[in-house]
Amino acid sequence: MLDPARRSQLLLALLVALALGSAVVGAVLGARESDESDPGPLPQAGRDEPKTRVSFLARIVPPPAAGRKSGTPARGGPAALARLPLERKVAQLFAFGFEGTADIAGRLRRLDLGAVVLGRQNYTDEAQLAALTGALRATARSARHFPPFVLTSQEGGDLNTLPGLPPSAPPADLASAAEAGAEALASGRALRRLGVTGVLGPIVDVGLGSGSALGQRVYSDDPEEVAAYARRTVEAYRSTRVFSSAAHLPGLGAADQSTQDGPASVGLELDQLRERDLIPFEAAIAAGVPGLTLAHGLYPFSDFTVPASLSPAVATRLLRDELGFEGVALTDDLADPAISALYTVPDAAVEAVRAGADMLVISGPSGDQQAAYVAVLQAVRSGRISRARLDEALGRILSVKRDYGLIR
Repeated sequence: MLDPARRSQLLLALLVALALGSAVVGAVLGARESDESDPGPLPQAGRDEPKTRVSFLARIVPPPAAGRKSGTPARGGPAALARLPLERKVAQLFAFGFEGTADIAGRLRRLDLGAVVLGRQNYTDEAQLAALTGALRATARSARHFPPFVLTSQEGGDLNTLPGLPPSAPPADLASAAEAGAEALASGRALRRLGVTGVLGPIVDVGLGSGSALGQRVYSDDPEEVAAYARRTVEAYRSTRVFSSAAHLPGLGAADQSTQDGPASVGLELDQLRERDLIPFEAAIAAGVPGLTLAHGLYPFSDFTVPASLSPAVATRLLRDELGFEGVALTDDLADPAISALYTVPDAAVEAVRAGADMLVISGPSGDQQAAYVAVLQAVRSGRISRARLDEALGRILSVKRDYGLIR
């Protein structure tokens, strides 16, 4: 039988072992919870203190090196954006398309892309699409990046990037703006359910009585009818929390060919565009459209030499100063022949940002995409693109992501 002194020593050792074991288990469980779940409210100092929620931006922006008291959470806003590494700021300006599905996750791990653009080559069926968009969200989250918009072009019927999903008919075949709104509502619900968070549309170009080079993509040659179409469609997508970007400012309905085929000229002066082509864009802005897509067309006011998407006259003076648009200005695809016939993709990307574009859409190939990213990054570092212009574009992108529930 143990003497009292020996029993006291054994009891003390047992208590120490239990305390150490509890600490280890707590640490393991805490680490597992941190790895597997979104960081939630900060730990509370007392039971009765109000819970403090920390924004997604605050959780992924590096804290300042000094000058902030320990335990004080960083907040989203200009100060947080100022701490965001330059490489991540620039990456947010890009919306990349991909040839397949294998390399999307890898690219997202390396670059904090603002958006991913899905095409027919990325789509097999609804189950595959849902799995792909889920993987994209998980990849961005594991890399502690901003969630990217997942965009597609879903113009209706045979024009759909994702066959079998609404809209069921192209714009030219719709009987009314009300029908267009119903189709967009069905489209938004289906896309959001499958993890697609935005569309590159609606097309709100005004056609010509003799026809348009854009074919069935054009709803009508009457500006007021197109304005009603724009309003109903934008409202429908907004109601489903699906980002939309009305195209193509300042209007491509009178172009001599599609910009997907080559350089396209629109023989209308700015005053003529105001009388017809700008009317649907004004309606879309009034309806709360979060994005506008800049056309690659060539116009008389730029002597048919500079595409609208690369022109400050359109991307800043018309869009911001005259129309008062505060959302995200996207370029049309910078890989389109209308651009590649006149510029390299990297040069076009730099000129578009300098002109006032916020997000650069590039379908591929990956070499051109990477070169464009490096070109914009170097242009910011050299001062060719000002830090203020970069932060302006980034602020608009993140603001819209917050509005559409991607970040808080």
